[in-house]
Amino acid sequence: MTSTEQLPAGLRLRVGQVTVLLGTDEARRGIVQLLDEATARTGAGPGGRATVCRLSAGCGDDATQRCAALRALALDRPSLLIADRITDGLDGPSRRTVLGELALVAGAGVAVLADDADPVAALAVAGHALRVGPQGQLTSEAPDALPSFD
Repeated sequence: MTSTEQLPAGLRLRVGQVTVLLGTDEARRGIVQLLDEATARTGAGPGGRATVCRLSAGCGDDATQRCAALRALALDRPSLLIADRITDGLDGPSRRTVLGELALVAGAGVAVLADDADPVAALAVAGHALRVGPQGQLTSEAPDALPSFD
């Protein structure tokens, strides 16, 4: 993805749900880097500004610290949370704990876009998914329509 590419006009994320990015690591990173907090809008009309927060895991942060950061952020009631690799470096149980907290933030009325090093794990709390194609195109997918390996 080049720096001149843009997200599709009118990209909408669902309030109250976690939307997970799927696709190659490089393609997902490209989409997250294109997101511009200054131009995000709400559905409340032409002047409706969105409050956008980005949250990334700090080096050495454990699950407790990451959950505390999510709870603190939820108090500010942003319109959109970009959860940028918030489970990186965690073991399975800790990852589930942080993703559970992320789902609680969404449930409080926040649209959450999650790019995770393990997007399959993030699908456990997702209500929606966006697959990023090789050229950066986005395709909407419902998590329950994705293949299951039960």
